[in-house]
Amino acid sequence: MTRFRPGRLAGALAFTTLLATPSAFAGKTLDAIKAKGQLTCGVSTGVIGFSAADSQGQWKGLDVDLCKALAAAVLGNPDKVRWVPLSSQQRFTAIQSGEVDVLSRNTTWSLTRDAALGLHFAGVSYYDGQGFLVPKKLKVTSAKQLKNAEVCVQSGTTTEKNLADYARAQGIKLKPVVFDKFEASLKAFFSGRCQAYTTDASALAFIRSKEAPAPDDYLVLPELISKEPLGPAVRRGDDEWFAIVKWTLNALIEAEELGITQARVDSLKSSPDPAVQRFLGVGEDLGKSLGLDREWAARAIKAVGNYGEIFNRNLGADSPLKLPRGLNAQWNKGGLMYAQPLR
Repeated sequence: MTRFRPGRLAGALAFTTLLATPSAFAGKTLDAIKAKGQLTCGVSTGVIGFSAADSQGQWKGLDVDLCKALAAAVLGNPDKVRWVPLSSQQRFTAIQSGEVDVLSRNTTWSLTRDAALGLHFAGVSYYDGQGFLVPKKLKVTSAKQLKNAEVCVQSGTTTEKNLADYARAQGIKLKPVVFDKFEASLKAFFSGRCQAYTTDASALAFIRSKEAPAPDDYLVLPELISKEPLGPAVRRGDDEWFAIVKWTLNALIEAEELGITQARVDSLKSSPDPAVQRFLGVGEDLGKSLGLDREWAARAIKAVGNYGEIFNRNLGADSPLKLPRGLNAQWNKGGLMYAQPLR
């Protein structure tokens, strides 16, 4: 029989208390955001569906909506965002230096970026893969037929490395034609400088439908040659801010599963479902653990909608791109979108 010592009891009680008491420490990034009254968000220089300014200068896209959700959660207003357009070469320096608070710029989460650049990826906001766009007049129906082709590609991206890996793995010679800027690479491709263009499949759909002089003259080849899990990133050293970005993304995904839409946020506050109550701040106060108030998640959804609404508006059925949900469907509908529990 083991004797229970008073000291052991005191230690156990102290440990239990530590687990039960959420941290109220907000973190230096959140403090700085509140002090300046706005979130600084690093976005692309213009990728329709993810982050691009419209003719009125209003930023729209899936990555944009994530930043608006963050601003609503931490500042109470989705419009309190300063947008910083960044090229592929600029993006990592901008987040490392503190020029931006979060990088939400169709950026692939990879080992070297996660481990060597001083970043934390907060999750996956879009599952993508790299493909090829070609003129139909080439009569090419598979990427394996691109032997000796010149391929336009943007520098400073995983795309450039994936192209080299694919050529080596398939035993075919591909000649990359590298450009620093997205616009320059497109201009070169459509002028005939390259026989193929390669980037993420979601971007290829936009390029073909909106940038091609005659969309029907171009074909997106069926192969995907890489995995491109895209997501927001923050710099290391502020775990509290990392948690806020991570759980805001989770909240957008979880809201879709719970049936919490932009239009139903207020009416669902009377729901008897404990999970819905927790989410909307009617039940447990989950915001306390993040250094936020209890309605942080409700404000995020009221600002931009749940993940399904964001996808449909920017990339899916209600957008010009009309991309299928595919891997970006909820986990219980054949996709990979699975939020960690908000509880």
